[in-house]
Amino acid sequence: MMQEMTGWLTAAAVFFFGLIIQSAIIIGMERKRPAKLAAWLTISLLLPYVGFAVRMLLGRTLKSRDKTLLQYESQGWLAARNSSLCAQQASDIGNVHFAEETKLYTLLTAEPGQQITLRNRTKILTNGEANFDTILTSITNAKHHIHLDYYTIRDDEIGRRFLGLLTAKASEGVEVRILFDGVGSYRLSRSYVKQLKAGGVQAFCFLPPYKAIFKRLLNNRNHSKIAVIDGTVGFVGGMNIGDEYLGKEKKLGFWRDTQLQLEGDSVYWLQELFLKDWAFAAGERLSPSRYMPYHEQGGPQEAVLIVSSGPDRSGAPILETMFAAVSAAKSRIYLTTPYFIPDASLLAALCTAAKSGIDVRVIIPGVADTQLVLWATLSYIEPLLSSGVKVYRYQKGFIHAKVLLVDQMVASVGTANMDMRSFHSNYEQNAMLFDEAVIARLDRDFAQDLLDSEQITLESFQQRSKTEKLKEAISQLLSPFL
Repeated sequence: MMQEMTGWLTAAAVFFFGLIIQSAIIIGMERKRPAKLAAWLTISLLLPYVGFAVRMLLGRTLKSRDKTLLQYESQGWLAARNSSLCAQQASDIGNVHFAEETKLYTLLTAEPGQQITLRNRTKILTNGEANFDTILTSITNAKHHIHLDYYTIRDDEIGRRFLGLLTAKASEGVEVRILFDGVGSYRLSRSYVKQLKAGGVQAFCFLPPYKAIFKRLLNNRNHSKIAVIDGTVGFVGGMNIGDEYLGKEKKLGFWRDTQLQLEGDSVYWLQELFLKDWAFAAGERLSPSRYMPYHEQGGPQEAVLIVSSGPDRSGAPILETMFAAVSAAKSRIYLTTPYFIPDASLLAALCTAAKSGIDVRVIIPGVADTQLVLWATLSYIEPLLSSGVKVYRYQKGFIHAKVLLVDQMVASVGTANMDMRSFHSNYEQNAMLFDEAVIARLDRDFAQDLLDSEQITLESFQQRSKTEKLKEAISQLLSPFL
């Protein structure tokens, strides 16, 4: 009997000592991100050893793509070509509301290679039909190359239209390259990819699931939605390639989204991002000079800044630019996002702005494409409402646009959601816009979205059931991974 008890005590001691060791390892790995640290510690304690194994399998971060890129030189090439074509101070932007924002300008251009280009023309593409019609027209007119870099590509009706047109352009001698994410496009059929390649299109998967699991990089997703045509026209925003963006998803219905068409020097930065992703996924280093043609002087004069972020970057450039823009607000902050799982600093900035009298409005979905993410989003709403932020739930269908408007001085359109995954784990791209006419267009879209939304009041929100609150609490705990 004594030996049996001793055996149990020894086993228990080993078990709990193992828990202490795994907790210490997690603390060492996640000490810089308190939210993720708390989440992983809780999971590892609720699921002893299993949770720790999952952390070790999924939790590695790709520290650098630069070694894979053989010290890619395109940033220096871009800087040399555009040194006289980029803003040197806030007053160069051409927006009277931004002219005195010296601190904001300094922050926006602090990241190496992050420059505000001055010779651009932009076009807001509201919803899928306008987006796909414009991109397909640009592809039809392509003469030299077509570069597509998407998180999700589907083998459906719109996906087949892209397939047919891309193979047709490849047969004409146009260079066509496609990248798709291994997780976001996991449902993409092999036959679709085979048809692309058989038609002369070069197609590669960014971190295929089997490779990502083996390298413990499954958590690093390429959330890009980039198209670059002939190095002169670019697209970036919230829309992938799939029928749901045309409102053909029965569960979600109408799909509200925003994409941006770019012409001018800012396209160089989108092209650079594609070339980096291509070198990483395809193992082929393409020459920047071949795919970044010289743009004639004169023409459009809009200021645009392309901000990219990823797990291989130091800091969190997209989070930093959003925080800086929100902090500089004087009159209003309008935000549309499908997933609202903010960094603590950004949540505090929004709440503080509202308490100081700034008109802060946030539109989130009324229906969810992922219920767990919606519960996590709702878990952050009460602090906003308590601070005076006006929160709305979109009712016309599903809202997927990722747009930030600050006063009349700056706007952001891009791929990044207002969540910690976009800020820290994914490869993302946002375009910061400064032209007052473009900001006014986004204002009109936001005003229409408000009409299609229902405002949440603090009183009604506090009356939700204990079950709902429990779901939200659990989802918030998991929010760093969503």
